[in-house]
Amino acid sequence: MRLLTAIPVYNEASHIEPVLTEVLKYAEHILVVDDGSTDETPAILAEFPQVQVIRHPINRGYGAGLVSAFQAAIEGNYDGLVTLDCDGQHEPSLIPQIGSRLADADIVSGSRYLKIFDPSQVPPIERRRINIEVTRWLNECLNLNLTDGFCGFKAYKTPALSKFDITDFGYAMPLQLWVQAVEHSLTIVEEPVPLIYLDENRAFGGSLDDATYRLNHYRKVFEDALARSGLTVAGGCC
Repeated sequence: MRLLTAIPVYNEASHIEPVLTEVLKYAEHILVVDDGSTDETPAILAEFPQVQVIRHPINRGYGAGLVSAFQAAIEGNYDGLVTLDCDGQHEPSLIPQIGSRLADADIVSGSRYLKIFDPSQVPPIERRRINIEVTRWLNECLNLNLTDGFCGFKAYKTPALSKFDITDFGYAMPLQLWVQAVEHSLTIVEEPVPLIYLDENRAFGGSLDDATYRLNHYRKVFEDALARSGLTVAGGCC
């Protein structure tokens, strides 16, 4: 299976070099979507000519980076797409394993809570609380059986990517993705990945740094996605 491995980045000068060096050990076709970085990220990327780069002229959001990766996988006629973040929270050595699970499903979603790899690693309290709540919505409203609704380490069969119509380009984008995946009857499996938090001070930006605001925003995006879908869900499920 010919896979594209894509990494969305924004101002990741402190992480991009070691992450790409490691990813190159496990992936043949690599794409970085630079979402309008204003630091040294573009200059560092220029030192990796074997890596494809898409650059957004301005910062559009995490979801926008993934949408560009989806389109690149489709236009490049890849069989599948693996996505991971650039903050050191995802193990590049697992790229082949995540990709191989596409034999079983349309979407392979990493889960940091299926298996404990390192008991000393714990997520920030508010992030874990929000993840639990959002994952509950997904399971109750969409009849899924997820343990981690917000892991960016994923793999997709390319035909599945054409099913998505993503309009939220921020961090709430996965909520639209999950609704549309169920709407189009895509098959989903989870794959255990290590829970790694290297920098608890990384911010979402703006109002999203407030946990209550962030959860309410996620709820609105999810409810809007449900309303636009052809799905029938129980009232009050989230």
